[in-house]
Amino acid sequence: MKSMLFILLISFIFVLPAVAHAAPAAQDKNFSGIDLRIGGGGTNGSGLTVPLQILALMTVLSLVPAILVSVTSFTRIVIVTHFLRQALGTQTMPPNQIIIGLSLFLTFFIMQPVGERINREAIQPMINGQLTEMQALDQACVPLRQFMLRYTREKDLSLFLSIAKQPRPKNSQDLSMSVVIPSYMISELKTAFQIGFVLFIPFLVIDMVVASVLLSMGMMQLPPAMISTPFKILLFVMVDGWNLVIGSLVKSFF
Repeated sequence: MKSMLFILLISFIFVLPAVAHAAPAAQDKNFSGIDLRIGGGGTNGSGLTVPLQILALMTVLSLVPAILVSVTSFTRIVIVTHFLRQALGTQTMPPNQIIIGLSLFLTFFIMQPVGERINREAIQPMINGQLTEMQALDQACVPLRQFMLRYTREKDLSLFLSIAKQPRPKNSQDLSMSVVIPSYMISELKTAFQIGFVLFIPFLVIDMVVASVLLSMGMMQLPPAMISTPFKILLFVMVDGWNLVIGSLVKSFF
């Protein structure tokens, strides 16, 4: 439940800023004789009206997959596991559904501390009426921004700051999410490709050895992959590869 609340709240980072500008005008109007305010008496000062809340929620639900990929550890995990499958030469084994499912649950595990902090500092105060939606949004951005900046290269941040023509901020908290998120994503892409390259090396050595042996024996018609794949799988199982790879991936975020 906390994971779902975490995903929904970080989704507001993209949705609520646009919706909130329309809130003040809508709070004092009735449409077709129907009062749109909560209880017909407003929204406790500065909250969104019920129709706008429903609109924001429906928009958030459609954006959850993209947001999950953009601001969490999902990108690195799914790319590394895909590289691992290609290095093993097993084509579609494990299937995409297994890779996506594993990546999702590992993402929830890694992001749990961030989600708990967002729940404690933003969601619960908003539910208890201590914060408005926009105040909760600001509170939720703090731990999420800190998480992303921890794994974002300064070079990538400088790139998007220059593209957006924004001045260099005095501290990390002054960075806008529109700059942090794409910077974080391309940093994660580079990290994932670096890990994928390292994973390929031992399996590439096996492919080269098998190809050299077959060539020396004159068996040029036999595909080397047919011989090397069982050896790669055997090596991966003997070293307990899934434990090593997944363990290293998770530890890279802690």
